[in-house]
Amino acid sequence: MARNTRSRSRPRATPDPAQGARDSAQKIWLAGLGAFERARTDGPRVFEALVEQGRNMGARAVGAADQALKAMREADYSGAGLQKLEKMVEARVSRSLERLGLVTREQADDLARQVGELSESLQAFARSSLRPGGAAPPRKRAASRKAAATRPARKRAKSGARKARAKAKRRAS
Repeated sequence: MARNTRSRSRPRATPDPAQGARDSAQKIWLAGLGAFERARTDGPRVFEALVEQGRNMGARAVGAADQALKAMREADYSGAGLQKLEKMVEARVSRSLERLGLVTREQADDLARQVGELSESLQAFARSSLRPGGAAPPRKRAASRKAAATRPARKRAKSGARKARAKAKRRAS
C-alpha cells in the first residue's frame, strides 16, 4: 500500500494579530465572568469552609507551641544556651554600634578614667608650679600696703575682697 504524502488538514492562513488579541481579550472577559458567577454562588460555602480550616489550623498551632514549650522545659535548659544567645546578641549590637560610630560602655568608662587621671596630674602640676621647692613664693607686702594707704577707703575695701577671693582660690587648687 502506498502512503498518501499529502496532508489531510487544510492549510492554515496566517492569523491576524489583531484578531488574536481580540480573541484573547474575549476569553479573559468570559473567564472573569465565570469566576464572578462561581464566587457569587459558591462564595458563602467556600467562606465557611475557610473559617473551619482556620479554626483547625489555630488549634494545631497552639498544640505545637505547647509541645515546644514542654520540650524546652523538659530539656532543662540551665542557662548555658541562653547565655550563648545573649553573648551573640551583645556581639552583634556592639558591631552595629561600632559601624554607627557610637561609643560603647567600656570605651566611655575608659575615657572617664583617663579624664580623672589627667585631672589629678594637672592638679599635681599646678601645686608643684605654685610652690617650687615646697616653699610659697615671696610676697611684696610693703608695696601693696603703701598703695593701699594712698587709696580711698572704698577702693581699699574692694581691693581687700579681691585679695581674699584670690587667696581662697589658691587654697582650693
